[in-house]
Amino acid sequence: MLLRPALALTLFGALGGLVPAAVLAGPAAAGEGGEIRSLLTRIHEAAGKQNFQGTFVVSGGGAVSSARIAHYGEGSNQYERIESLDGQARYVYRHNDVVQTIWPGSRVALVEQARSMTSFPALLQGGVERLAEFYELKAQGSERVAGREAQVLLVQPRDAHRFGYRLWSDTASGLLLRADVLGERGEVIETSAFSEVTIGVKPQFDSVTGPMRKLDGYRVIRPAVSSTKMESEGWAMRQLVPGFREVNCVKRPMESPTAGALEAASEPVLQTIFSDGLTYVSVFIEPFDAQRHSRAMRTAVGATQTLMRRQGEWWVTVVGDVPQATLLAFAKGLERRK
Repeated sequence: MLLRPALALTLFGALGGLVPAAVLAGPAAAGEGGEIRSLLTRIHEAAGKQNFQGTFVVSGGGAVSSARIAHYGEGSNQYERIESLDGQARYVYRHNDVVQTIWPGSRVALVEQARSMTSFPALLQGGVERLAEFYELKAQGSERVAGREAQVLLVQPRDAHRFGYRLWSDTASGLLLRADVLGERGEVIETSAFSEVTIGVKPQFDSVTGPMRKLDGYRVIRPAVSSTKMESEGWAMRQLVPGFREVNCVKRPMESPTAGALEAASEPVLQTIFSDGLTYVSVFIEPFDAQRHSRAMRTAVGATQTLMRRQGEWWVTVVGDVPQATLLAFAKGLERRK
């Protein structure tokens, strides 16, 4: 992803919208699912229609990353420009389904077709039919963020399999200005927010398409990514975590774009993405390699949790903005079939 694997774009790109004053709470009633679906659809659509640019900061777990972000829309055409402000220089450009990540220091360009759940905005791609069973929404008044008036929305999980969120939506335009990820006790484990933003800017389409055309002198990597299904590759989930379902499955090479040469595994890695409609979990499966896969481990950077472990002759990595117990449930549910 562009700032971090999940939250920075999944929430920022997706949840920009005008939050109604109505409070959605309590057990999932007959009409509640439709209300939540309508509300989040409105939020999702509002994000794609705004022309804006600003500086976006993500902080959590002692780590801070920031980027300059611009988004322009013209009819069905979407344009994005993201410049990382920390660490190695990196630029990301997107025009509709084509995404280019450029590292000017090493003169490397990665060109990919955007999957639906990683495009910008990215929400409601994973299905929302049962969303009200797993989240409840509550309006929490208004506050100022980045100098703008915002309406605050609390998204609370109904079980321990997912995190909660607090969202600040610009009152005038609907753009999401800030998003907090909340732990099981309501503590903030990660914050993503604009430090400054200008909404309603004049579109600068060439600032996106221009650099995308200028790749002379770059080593251009176009990964061979093929769509597939877990079952076709000999895998299955004995039992899915409640609320999650498979939304995409691909085979991709193991590559290090900024290394001196491509580092490819003997076989491509299988990546399956699951979503509950608001957040995502990725399961990566590859043949076990004792030289590269030294030991099992669990890590956390802000809201993003990672679990890595050996399962028979395979190495499994599970990543997502969900509690570690949820990742473990995915790993335990994974089954190799002939």
